Amino acid sequence: MNPEKDFAPLTPNIVRALNDKLYEKRKVAALEIEKLVREFVAQNNTVQIKHVIQTLSQEFALSQHPHSRKGGLIGLAACSIALGKDSGLYLKELIEPVLTCFNDADSRLRYYACEALYNIVKVARGAVLPHFNVLFDGLSKLAADPDPNVKSGSELLDRLLKDIVTESSKFDLVSFIPLLRERIYSNSQYARQFIISWILVLESVPDINLLDYLPEILDGLFQILGDNGKEIRKMCEVVLGEFLKEIKKNPSSVKFAEMANILVIHCQTTDDLIQLTAMCWMREFIQLAGRVMLPYSSGILTAVLPCLAYDDRKKSIKEVANVCNQSLMKLVTPEDDEPDEPRPGQRQADPAPDDALPKQEGTASGGPDGSCDSSFSSGISVFTAASTERAPVTLHLDGIVQVLNCHLSDTAIGMMTRIAVLKWLYHLYIKTPRKMFRHTDSLFPILLQTLSDESDEVILKDLEVLAEIASSPAGQTDDPGPLDGPDFRASHSELQVPTPGRAGLLNTSGTKGLECSPSTPTMNSYFYKFMINLLKRFSSERKLLEVRGPFIIRQLCLLLNAENIFHSMADILLREEDLKFASTMVHALNTILLTSTELFQLRNQLKDLKTLESQNLFCCLYRSWCHNPVTTVSLCFLTQNYRHAYDLIQKFGDLEVTVDFLAEVDKLVQLIECPIFTYLRLQLLDVKNNPYLIKALYGLLMLLPQSSAFQLLSHRLQCVPNPELLQTEDSLKAAPKSQKADSPSIDYAELLQHFEKVQNKHLEVRHQRSGRADHLDRRVVL
Repeated sequence: MNPEKDFAPLTPNIVRALNDKLYEKRKVAALEIEKLVREFVAQNNTVQIKHVIQTLSQEFALSQHPHSRKGGLIGLAACSIALGKDSGLYLKELIEPVLTCFNDADSRLRYYACEALYNIVKVARGAVLPHFNVLFDGLSKLAADPDPNVKSGSELLDRLLKDIVTESSKFDLVSFIPLLRERIYSNSQYARQFIISWILVLESVPDINLLDYLPEILDGLFQILGDNGKEIRKMCEVVLGEFLKEIKKNPSSVKFAEMANILVIHCQTTDDLIQLTAMCWMREFIQLAGRVMLPYSSGILTAVLPCLAYDDRKKSIKEVANVCNQSLMKLVTPEDDEPDEPRPGQRQADPAPDDALPKQEGTASGGPDGSCDSSFSSGISVFTAASTERAPVTLHLDGIVQVLNCHLSDTAIGMMTRIAVLKWLYHLYIKTPRKMFRHTDSLFPILLQTLSDESDEVILKDLEVLAEIASSPAGQTDDPGPLDGPDFRASHSELQVPTPGRAGLLNTSGTKGLECSPSTPTMNSYFYKFMINLLKRFSSERKLLEVRGPFIIRQLCLLLNAENIFHSMADILLREEDLKFASTMVHALNTILLTSTELFQLRNQLKDLKTLESQNLFCCLYRSWCHNPVTTVSLCFLTQNYRHAYDLIQKFGDLEVTVDFLAEVDKLVQLIECPIFTYLRLQLLDVKNNPYLIKALYGLLMLLPQSSAFQLLSHRLQCVPNPELLQTEDSLKAAPKSQKADSPSIDYAELLQHFEKVQNKHLEVRHQRSGRADHLDRRVVL
């Protein structure tokens, strides 16, 4: 510093003492400055006051010499003390050089800067609030200072500033929020602790409504909640807890929509505390905001659904996620469906939510709606924020269905999540069927694929969805869409659901397939599509048919009409080109028909064939059952067509008797001994009126080799009484009863011809296969 330079009104002694390396001498100089400034204040000499402050600032506080900087800091503090209540007029000139010293490399100088600013603020009190942002910015840097003395000094200054803010009603929160939003993303533990402490203070001030600006800082708070420091995490938990309490007290003033996306992001983090806290907030948001949260459903589901599959290690998160899921589902009502105005055949997509809802700034924006990517880096699937004041809220299903489809397609997803997805789909088909049927073609393949799931509960829920699709009136269209590719063996025109008034033409051989189609108004255009695709899946996955086939068909018979199920499957199998599969499938259906309690009513309907509908059903089943000779006989036994059963067994002599054939005869004998055929066994007592039943059973006996089944049936037939022994005096006087006649409406001769035709096809296929095998054998020998 130049000693010859004029620092008036500071005397040479003051200047010399300010530059001294000893603190005591600098303190004496500060007292002289204080005395000098007081005189200027008394004289109202503002020019000289500004000159003193400028000199201390430019020539000392911002000097290159460290002792001069220290002298300048204590001199500025002395000026502030001397100015007293008038210091507010010169705060900018007093504060700026001190704050510059906060960045000094010398830790002692940073401490003196803290001390000087403390004195300035202590004198000015509420007058410093217009300069709060620069003070806060400087303090936030000192909070992470490595020197303990500097940190201690900054804490004293911090407490003083908090006291001033708490007792003042003039704090400018609007201008402070951008700085808080910026500083809240600091990675320093001390800076984070400093930020949290200030948020707690501001939250406690009655005149400051920080809740209005919560969307600006909520994301940062959740970031801090993941800090490694236990104390900081605890402080952040307290802050978030206080905010949530206030939200519950004043839900009408909360900007739920602007914070929904932030919660969606943090509900997907790997940190358990953050995820649990965010999920608790999400639960409260859904329950408090109600339908305001509907536009964010796809993002919420992306976050919530995976949590439902958590194990007991994350039981708390799983329980809260389940409440979120249930609460969100309840928000969807029939009013969310579109009016029944568009044509049923239309399949336009929902309008994009971006077109209907305005974008909000300041939210955590996500990726494309419906995305299943749950990582932070790649964004999140959320709808664009909608204003909470907009009413009514429109439910857009595009994103929701995409998320549900994505989770159901993920084979690695947990069972409970898959069940929840299927419950959502079922709920949407019940509440908003017209909107959902726009998405049915995209959902149909994955729903069919889910039938191969390992869990019975998943399959049950899947079948409920498929049954709703197949029976909902909203699914009745002129064109049910492509069935599943060009390789379908049945043409679409053949598979349309016939009109309810259509009659069955039992004796018309030219329409053998179509007369057997189910005619019920409760089944829509997707019913036949479902049946065709289900059979195709059974054909391509024989293990599915063996392991889960009976379970699936029995459940469908409960969910839908059993007659429709068997009617349609028989109709489709009639056109099946894979004869081996047709035989296997018919055998499976026949076993289900004869043994399942779910089919009790259908069996009773087939027993007597008294109605035209039952006769139609019998003819339809019979034509397909012809793919398997033994099942055809069992159907005749069930329907009490004993004469026709006997005629069929007579034809067995022309068939190729294989081990599999004899095994099926063996199973039929076992079935005859079951409770289902109790009526048949009792009819053996009436020998006179049931001669063809006995002949048919003897025919089966003649087919069997000497086996346990042979012994069983032989023993049963030995129990058939002699008709002469059963005659009584009354029966001799009574007119003889004729045997049970076959239904006159059914052309049994034509049915027998159909049986022969089908069996000839099977024989040709077997010969072709054996011929190819012989040819291969010859090639091997050669």
